[in-house]
Amino acid sequence: MSDNWPALRVEDWTDTRETLHMWTQVVGKVRLAKAPMVNHWWQVTLYVTPRGLTTGAIPDGTTTFEIELDFCAHRLHVHREGGDERHVALEPKSVARFYAETMAALADLGIDVEINTTPVEVETAIPFERDEQHASYDPAAAQAFWRQLVQADRVLHDFRGRFVGKASPVHFFWGSFDLAVTRFTGRTAPRHPGGAPNCADWVMVEAYSHELSSCGFWPGGGEEGAFYAYAYPEPDGFRDVPVRPTEAYYNDDFRQFLLPYEVVRRAADPDATLLDFLQSTYEAAAERGAWDRAALEAASAQR
Repeated sequence: MSDNWPALRVEDWTDTRETLHMWTQVVGKVRLAKAPMVNHWWQVTLYVTPRGLTTGAIPDGTTTFEIELDFCAHRLHVHREGGDERHVALEPKSVARFYAETMAALADLGIDVEINTTPVEVETAIPFERDEQHASYDPAAAQAFWRQLVQADRVLHDFRGRFVGKASPVHFFWGSFDLAVTRFTGRTAPRHPGGAPNCADWVMVEAYSHELSSCGFWPGGGEEGAFYAYAYPEPDGFRDVPVRPTEAYYNDDFRQFLLPYEVVRRAADPDATLLDFLQSTYEAAAERGAWDRAALEAASAQR
């Protein structure tokens, strides 16, 4: 059992998780408002860093800036090109206050930005400036979640390197609040039906415009979160393929394979256990979906 994979029961940090979800949406929507469009919305995501989650460089006219959620110092940093910066404390506070302080920090640096303040992909969408309901922040839980992301991010990068076809970055989607990496066949997919809460159908149409196999980590679906894998469109027989390890299973509600995080954490070799899940679920999608594996996979990944 590795100490590098922290335990964090989903039920023990619900209030902090829901607040942090809204805070990441504020940050992500700033990037959405400023960054040029990239296929599948890849321009809006966040990335795992040695201290937290970052937007990476965001264009602002002829200059750039970056926003980072630092779960070591528990501050939000706004870095302006050239070294000027502002900070917002990560502490128990409402989404409304966090939103106001973040927008003030941006304005103080001369960054002019307006965002749509209604959160997406959640059933109850309270505009940021009116959200006094979500106001919890447990620094230990936030840091443990970031440490989970660090480990997942590291292994997902290893898995991504086995593929030479079109693949997404390893990135964090603030709408669904999960870390993901996606592989593509290169073929177009049937039009996605949409249906995500408080999210226009055309957003999902763009996200799922091409056939894919996606996997990642989500802080739900198990006692301590879950790793997941799915295919779109789901090929016939996909759900019936026996995948590894034996604790992995197909969830009919989510229409994806799940592997509880705690199974990986407790394994003698967590990296190998997770990679086995990622590889076997990808193979289920590729074989059932008639992917050109010889052309799409790195030679070292072909078995």
